[in-house]
Amino acid sequence: MLECDVGAMNLALFDFDGTITSTDTWTPFMRMAVRPSRLRMAVVVLSPVIVGNRLGMISSSKGRQAAARVGFAGEPARAIRQHGERYATTMLPSTLQPRAVERLEWHRSQGDHVVVVSASLDVYIAPWCAERGLEFICTTLEERDGRLTGRYVDGDCCGPEKARRIRARYDLGRYSVVYAYGDSGEDREMMALAHKKFYRWQEIGSWDQVTSFGHPDEVEG
Repeated sequence: MLECDVGAMNLALFDFDGTITSTDTWTPFMRMAVRPSRLRMAVVVLSPVIVGNRLGMISSSKGRQAAARVGFAGEPARAIRQHGERYATTMLPSTLQPRAVERLEWHRSQGDHVVVVSASLDVYIAPWCAERGLEFICTTLEERDGRLTGRYVDGDCCGPEKARRIRARYDLGRYSVVYAYGDSGEDREMMALAHKKFYRWQEIGSWDQVTSFGHPDEVEG
């Protein structure tokens, strides 16, 4: 667990896709970073997974993990990280929600501890957060001997895994107020850790209220 003297500091936990951004960022990155020959192969290999996901039989998390194996197994890690840095610089800025940027800056101006917690990939989350001085917890691509294995380190950072990693890294009891911002069912456990919960930018008292905002899994990550 991270040890720091937080005093009366608050903690603000932000989901990324659909919360800080207006849309999914994982899929466009895959389309940019995965070689065309692998993309063509993925259409065939992942067809059952895609159909299963649309029918509600396969979770988005499992779908992402299957796609990462097809797209990245054996690929040079350095090349994919370069794609991630370019994506963070050239593509992500246009996806940011103004209200998210304003809220991030508000928390920073209050001296709060701000953390991005996302199922999105480290290869672009890390440079995006580093440029803004933000801490982050996210899905990390596994690397061995300079090449990606196609697997994730410690699995997909979504749902219960978000909450587990937050608890492992931060002593929540040392913060005066914990805020959490999310937009999908993958944020449920993270939001349960917070005193103040914001679902699609509206404050809620409990997860039971999300049914009034529409389906909780429309945008994930």
